[in-house]
Amino acid sequence: GVQVGTLTCNAAGSVGFIFGSTRELGCTFSGPGLIEHYTGQISKFGVDIGFTQGGVLVWTVFAPTGQLGPGSLAGTYGGATAGATVGVGGAVNALIGGNSNTISLQPISFQGNTGLNVAAGIASMTLAPAP
Repeated sequence: GVQVGTLTCNAAGSVGFIFGSTRELGCTFSGPGLIEHYTGQISKFGVDIGFTQGGVLVWTVFAPTGQLGPGSLAGTYGGATAGATVGVGGAVNALIGGNSNTISLQPISFQGNTGLNVAAGIASMTLAPAP
């Protein structure tokens, strides 16, 4: 794929349970000549116990072509996740999905979590163009 920009998401805090957690997202995609806003959710399924305050996730966006149209990042993404937080911590989330599973989101920055949490499992994220 071709690197087409970055996706920066602000994640709300969460309380994790043994089966997983969900966080609301507000995201901005920045690419050559294009800035778009998205809303969505990221969910973890598996072991996820504890609580965290909000954080920021930043991904490098790869696509099959260097020119994306409006709303191209909308869709469902999936991948593996792992992380731990005691005080201040982080997590890594590499995701693939979007338009016909052609978009890859590679982590370049960890979540800036504050809290007490241990999580491992599958991450699922949905993105929709912001109104």
